[in-house]
Amino acid sequence: MYEPRGSAENTMTQMTSLHEERLDFVFRTIKSTGARRVLDLGCGSGSLLYRLLADSQFDRVTGLEDSGVSLRQARSVLAGYLDETPARIQLIRGSYAESNPALGGYEAATMVETIEHVNPEQLSRVERAVFGEYRPGCLFMTTPNREYNPLFDLAPGEFREEDHKFEWDRLKFQRWARGVADRTGYDVRFGGIGEFVADVGHPTQTAFFTRRD
Repeated sequence: MYEPRGSAENTMTQMTSLHEERLDFVFRTIKSTGARRVLDLGCGSGSLLYRLLADSQFDRVTGLEDSGVSLRQARSVLAGYLDETPARIQLIRGSYAESNPALGGYEAATMVETIEHVNPEQLSRVERAVFGEYRPGCLFMTTPNREYNPLFDLAPGEFREEDHKFEWDRLKFQRWARGVADRTGYDVRFGGIGEFVADVGHPTQTAFFTRRD
């Protein structure tokens, strides 16, 4: 049995700590693959891109983001890297639910806390674009675990962010991810980030997709 953790201030501190832990975890996971070309789908303000570019292993890093505000923030955060010649970083405004031949050929891709911002009726388009067309060698995805939300003092049905269109429990996320993998020629394994609680799991759930061919 689990109980809420306390004040809104404590919840915000937990969320911030989890955010940093998640980015570090994703960075280590992608580095461990040996990939040199990485695509960050839904790159936001560039926090993961910054970590990747600080490591010389990565010589081609592309961020895709649909929000102009977030892209402006990313350009500011990554200004020093964008001025390099030749530049290792490319920022593109667009949606990963859309076809884009330029996004093919990457050894690894990431989708960090972004799939839950997609309207459910658009998930099939995301599957076709990301796994059917871009087809990275591997893809690491993170998303909130709804079962953990009471520990953040969230009411039943309340999301962690207002812009979230859904938040999956572990069973639903794994069912969806396995279906995507089976239909598109990937294997997938699951894990989590953050404090594990019995009967609840981790606050962040993960799926690591590996292309079979």
